[in-house]
Amino acid sequence: MAEMSPVQLTSTVTQLVKDCESFRDQLSTDRVKAMEYYDGVMKDVPADPNRSKVVSRDVRSAIKKVLPSLIRTILGNDKVVEYEPVNQGDEAGAEQATDYINYVVFPESNGYDAVQDAAHDALKLRNGVIRWWYDKKRTVEVSRHTGLDEATMVQLVADDSIEVLEQSQYLETIDMPQGPTQVPVFDLQIRRTIEKGCTRLAAVPLEEFLIHPDAMSIDDSLCTGVGMKMRRSDLVAMGYDRAVIDDLPASTRDNEKETEESARRRDVLNADDQADKAAQEVDYYELYVRIDADDDGIAELRRMVFAGGTAEKNLLENEEWDEVPFADLITERRPHQREGNSITDDMAEIQRIKTVLLRQTLDNLYWQNNLQPIVQEGTIENPEAVLNPKFGQPIRVSQNVDVRAAVGYNQVPLVADKSFNMLGYLDQEATDRTGISDASSGMAPDALQNMTAKASSMIEAAGIGQTELMVRTFAQGLKRVFQGLLRLTIKHQDKPRAVRLRGEWVTFDPRHWNAGMDATVNTGLGAGTRERDMMMVQMIQQLQEKLLSTLGPDNPYVSPDNVYNSIAKMVEAAGLKSPDLYFTKPDPAEVQKRMESAANQPNPEMQKAQMQAQADLQKAQLQAETDRQKLAAQTQVDMARIKADSELKKYQIDQEIALKRQQNAAQLLTSQTVTSTQIGGMAG
Repeated sequence: MAEMSPVQLTSTVTQLVKDCESFRDQLSTDRVKAMEYYDGVMKDVPADPNRSKVVSRDVRSAIKKVLPSLIRTILGNDKVVEYEPVNQGDEAGAEQATDYINYVVFPESNGYDAVQDAAHDALKLRNGVIRWWYDKKRTVEVSRHTGLDEATMVQLVADDSIEVLEQSQYLETIDMPQGPTQVPVFDLQIRRTIEKGCTRLAAVPLEEFLIHPDAMSIDDSLCTGVGMKMRRSDLVAMGYDRAVIDDLPASTRDNEKETEESARRRDVLNADDQADKAAQEVDYYELYVRIDADDDGIAELRRMVFAGGTAEKNLLENEEWDEVPFADLITERRPHQREGNSITDDMAEIQRIKTVLLRQTLDNLYWQNNLQPIVQEGTIENPEAVLNPKFGQPIRVSQNVDVRAAVGYNQVPLVADKSFNMLGYLDQEATDRTGISDASSGMAPDALQNMTAKASSMIEAAGIGQTELMVRTFAQGLKRVFQGLLRLTIKHQDKPRAVRLRGEWVTFDPRHWNAGMDATVNTGLGAGTRERDMMMVQMIQQLQEKLLSTLGPDNPYVSPDNVYNSIAKMVEAAGLKSPDLYFTKPDPAEVQKRMESAANQPNPEMQKAQMQAQADLQKAQLQAETDRQKLAAQTQVDMARIKADSELKKYQIDQEIALKRQQNAAQLLTSQTVTSTQIGGMAG
């Protein structure tokens, strides 16, 4: 086995670069057309002479409808990404990495601009590309200092990064306790050379991005990188040898690339004839190549930097590397393809048809407002009055000419009103193709017109659904960006750093974090209206309050962090940047302490319940005693009544018995008398 020689290596890379540039140029035509359509320049629909030149801006309109919701959903809060632990013990590092990347590294790296630019490219040009790198440069500053005392001057020039260019000394009289005294004073002109570095994120212009045509993604591309023009001064500031950079040839012209760059920037300065050599541009390639340079049968990833060309003499850096620092972002997937689908792909044809239709409609209206005159030769004495009429200017006709027949007008039928239905149909077709409507921009469909709540809800759901799909697809690509940003931070920050976070100074030491932690892009709330988002959060808060009031603060469903998260989402839905300005996130230790203290103290509700129970018991006892006394009194009354009734009954019975006896005695006496009488009669 034999390793590749430098000549063989650069020759192979040169061929890969040619393949990448050829593939880039093939796609350049579509991108130039997309940028021109967005800017309202339609070279494929030229306007006829002396006819309307209006251009319909449907591509721009659709992108501007969906872009605000896309950016608000992803960048609407401070915590764009959250890192997840992958091993036991990564929990603390994941939480610190989340805070540090979101609040410090991402803003310092110009991350917000990079994400917005990439989203705009993805919507307009199919793909947006973000790269990340550690930008280490030397800067030179020249300054003049006057009136320095000797101690200050010595302290200033003691810095190794300072070079004294000019120095002057003079005596100055100052008042001292012992009297006026002359002391030496210094004036200095110094040059300070500063080397500083920071992580950077940037959206790559697609005319500078190189990827192999066979690649389905960045991970499996044989060659990925950027090919751009850089000034010699910038290369020297990056640390390359000035003598080597000065010997490099100046940049060559690339017509395809410059055409796309001109369409993107609209006006590009021609820097071919720069008088200052430091400002001259040279071709610069930063490539990440998968190649088996050591002939072990496995293709390794190598970072190779060229300037002035891709030959062996132009190779500035060549080393093995760990990752390709590029991310490919799309908003709509095309299955089994690296390129996504753009809004321009769906809207270009509609913009072209509407442009032609609008021009014809306006031309028809122009004919109605400016009818074409018909003039018989020799009948009009002042033809200019007909050809260029002015208000109040008479039209003079010859003698013996019928005035009504002297001038006529060509009648053009009015068909402009027929175009309006067609324009409305095309707008509906655009919505059907892209799924983008007024609701996609976050405005309720019934905001500016009368519409039933059900119809408004259906239209809003359709528009929001398309935007949410774009957000999820775009966020999936952003995961690679934040994973690379974390690895870059861990690799280059070689000492702890203290930063001010949430009003407190916090020290972060990324060297102890796990570079393989997973990243989750926080897509925040929905992509609909703010009113819809706030209503959703309010429903969650009401459910949380119900659980807390029912089950208490130590319930298994709602924790203090859950409550704070809903508050933070409410602040975000209101359009405010950071919830930390309005609410303080609870400290878990403080929350635990408060819960333990509350557990040791008597529960006010329990005390209230106990007191109520005691009061109810006393009331029940008092009521029972009252009822007993009432019952005893009633019993006595009843017994007295029964006794009285009994005595009365006995008296009545006794009287009845006495009466019965009297009746019996009387009857017996009567019977005896009758018997005696009968016996006497019988005896006589």
